[in-house]
Amino acid sequence: MPREISVEPIVAAFAGAPVRNGLRNRLYLAVRQAILSGRLPAGAELPSSRSLARELGVARNTVLRAYELLLAEGYLEGRGGSGTFVSERIRAPQGTMTEGAGGNGQVAVSARGKTLLAHAASSRLQGGAFMPGIPDVSHFPFAVWRRILGRYLRPEQRHLAQYGYGGYGPLKTVLAQYLGMTRMMSCTPQQVVIVNGTHQAVDLIARVLADVGDRAWMEDPGYWGARNVLQAAGLEVVAQPVDGEGLAIRPEERERPPRLIFVSPSCQYPTGAVMSLGRRLDLLEYAERHGSWVIEDDYDNEMRFHSQPIASLFGLSRSQRVIYVGTFSKVLFPGLRLAYLVVPPSLAEAFTVANAELYREGRLPEQAALAEFIDDGHFSAHIRRMRPLYRERLETLRELLSGELGTAVSFLGGHAGLHLTVQFAEPLDDVAIAASALNEGVICRPLSRYSLEASTRRSGMVLGFAPVPVERMRRPVEILLRAIGAHRRPSGQGAGG
Repeated sequence: MPREISVEPIVAAFAGAPVRNGLRNRLYLAVRQAILSGRLPAGAELPSSRSLARELGVARNTVLRAYELLLAEGYLEGRGGSGTFVSERIRAPQGTMTEGAGGNGQVAVSARGKTLLAHAASSRLQGGAFMPGIPDVSHFPFAVWRRILGRYLRPEQRHLAQYGYGGYGPLKTVLAQYLGMTRMMSCTPQQVVIVNGTHQAVDLIARVLADVGDRAWMEDPGYWGARNVLQAAGLEVVAQPVDGEGLAIRPEERERPPRLIFVSPSCQYPTGAVMSLGRRLDLLEYAERHGSWVIEDDYDNEMRFHSQPIASLFGLSRSQRVIYVGTFSKVLFPGLRLAYLVVPPSLAEAFTVANAELYREGRLPEQAALAEFIDDGHFSAHIRRMRPLYRERLETLRELLSGELGTAVSFLGGHAGLHLTVQFAEPLDDVAIAASALNEGVICRPLSRYSLEASTRRSGMVLGFAPVPVERMRRPVEILLRAIGAHRRPSGQGAGG
């Protein structure tokens, strides 16, 4: 006869279980986790509903309902008035723990998986002040988009419900024309490859053009997402510093040519630096001479506040060593998840086949709607509406911060894009500042986290102003200022006036 177990395993699991739609679900999750982890072994008797309710300080009905759900799903079984037991059919999974984990529940992932998780920087929070890279979707013309998209969801357009291959032709044609007018790029529709976001674009490039162990140069500070994708693909990521003219290749590194070079020349992320013409020509000449491939990330060139979009590296390259990456997430809305590559003609077939083979293309109704949205002028009209709105928000944020902090901060970039980078004059703990602000509901990314090497690490904040209306900006700024003030040294408190 199995012995009745102690309530401690359930109490411990209940204390750590997330609160989801009430106490019943919380208790259900706690008991289920205790069973699956082996802390409640098969055949073990559970405490009575009355004693467990008393121990947890909940109503007996809460325990009864949780037990009923677990009984219905087969985790528990009743034995005719003898009690409630863990089902004999439930066995704790074997071999799922990391070797030597000591029962701490760490999942055994690959070495590449561990590297990816160790460097992960994506957030569960994806909106609000001051989340970088998020547009204000409240101004997007959803009524127009819905009307256009609806035409491609009708029965007569059922062919668009199938898998795709090579992307939707009219969208590729429209993009080739658009890039010719705005980026001085000469390309055919066949060179355009439609993908689901920039991360997939970088992953596809790494898989097609590089092998595990190859070197990839990365701007430092630079975009953490691209860096993590390249590392996850098994490449050795080598940091190269950034200054006011963009990527500044270390002289000693020139003797060890990389396979890939990732740059954001039109608006370096996160510093906002624009790569000078001299640096552009030098980079293209270096790539041609050594057989390297340049990945040009043009993530927000549409949102320039003082000039037209800057011509691309791709259009400047005579040797066709550049892969251009563009996205609609920043201009339209992130959930669209459509981006594109422009590759040299010699690589068009390889990238088309690899994209279909690896990712099984789809989203054809959205691609068709986007083609019409651009061709009918809605895309350009939306950009024209948003530029002055974002510029006003940028200037408001800069004024609010500089008015309080003065020379304690300097601003990087701010000529384009959806974020403002603030650099501290003294080496403050920007990670702690970000954590303090987050406790009060304000999201900001520490500038130091964008660097791979300590020598290039800067202390500051990357602040996304785009989703914050001017009339609602003062409160999150005040929260951020309090967080900064709490971490400044007393000797520096007078620096900001």
